[in-house]
Amino acid sequence: MSDLLRLATAGSVDDGKSTLVGRLLYDTKSVLADQLDAVHRASVDKGLSTPDLSLLVDGLRSEREQGITIDVAYRYFATPRRTFVLADTPGHVQYTRNTVTGASTAQLAILLVDARKGVVEQTRRHAAVLALLGVPRLVLAVNKIDLVDYDHGTFEVIAKEFATHAGNLGYAADAVLAVPVSALVGDNVVEHSERTPWYTGPTLLEHLETVPAQEDPHAAPFRFPVQYVIRPRTPEHPDYRGYAGQIAAGTVRPGDEVVVLPSGARTRVTRVDTPDGELTEAAAGASVTLLLADDLDISRGDLIAAGIDRPEVTDEIDATLAWLADKPLRAGARVLVKHGARTVQAIVGELRTRFDEQQLSTVDGPESLELNEIGQVTLRTSEPVPVDDYRTHGRTGAFLVIDPADGTTLAAGLVGAPLPVLERD
Repeated sequence: MSDLLRLATAGSVDDGKSTLVGRLLYDTKSVLADQLDAVHRASVDKGLSTPDLSLLVDGLRSEREQGITIDVAYRYFATPRRTFVLADTPGHVQYTRNTVTGASTAQLAILLVDARKGVVEQTRRHAAVLALLGVPRLVLAVNKIDLVDYDHGTFEVIAKEFATHAGNLGYAADAVLAVPVSALVGDNVVEHSERTPWYTGPTLLEHLETVPAQEDPHAAPFRFPVQYVIRPRTPEHPDYRGYAGQIAAGTVRPGDEVVVLPSGARTRVTRVDTPDGELTEAAAGASVTLLLADDLDISRGDLIAAGIDRPEVTDEIDATLAWLADKPLRAGARVLVKHGARTVQAIVGELRTRFDEQQLSTVDGPESLELNEIGQVTLRTSEPVPVDDYRTHGRTGAFLVIDPADGTTLAAGLVGAPLPVLERD
């Protein structure tokens, strides 16, 4: 089991997300003493008898009131069993792009609902975006269970409705867990609650500590975007030629047969170097330098991949874009596509569909994509790019769309990812 879990939170406004995150930080003793003192003082000033744990998360409220945009807050906490990186995203409808940003690297997402309201439109919207991004596991935190008198029937109705919705989005039953919680008083967040004897599953923290964090890195095909070509040209290393970068997927060993893309040249790995010496094996996430058997023309931006199950090399990318810019996207626009370490020119071809967030359906042939909208498009690149399907290779199936005029990021792109909708217009 990995000792690091990346997770994201999502939910509607006032569902208690800040209190839940504050509860996790508080109960795992991940709060500095001066922060806790400040929360106690502020809670007393508000006339509260117990600390308002949402203040641990909403400490930047004054900055919000001053008009400063806060996109995604990353929070860190740990238990003896695991370390967590939590992306806390805003709950407002207009911040869909923030959900995309926060969930893009998440291995699990916690969706909050108010037990009094159940699954609402924003719950369905967030679940659809999480499914689009390929977040593998969901937790439905049915919060404020104390405000419905810890009613088992209410929880069951909400859990079953969400399970059906998640199933329609492609989630397997064992990838979704519903937990009845009260973030305010701590029911089933860290400790089991005596007030919900009918709930026999794990607490929220128990689930976070034990859920598998990632797939076996040995199972994924090898992917290695080249960041630097190293040629020291020193008397000690007159013929050294290495290719440095971080392994995006899979594993590599000396002797492995690989293909260099987009050229298609095949060769063999002879050495895996690090600053601390040679390795007999390196897996996803490791930064290494590869030495190859043949002297090939390889440069920054090329992809070294497993000889079998290799990426597709194409100059026409069908992808889903989450549009993040104020100016709309229209067919014919000239952009840059940044995929790994490679940046190429591209023209936006057809805008095929747009995700209608209100109806959770798709609209065919839209004229444009506006800020925060998600749609499927075709991009024609100036040179071939090796890409994977995002659903099976997240790192090499994702890319950025950049404005060639000023270098700003316009969109996050997912190769081949279908829009997760339940019906069509």
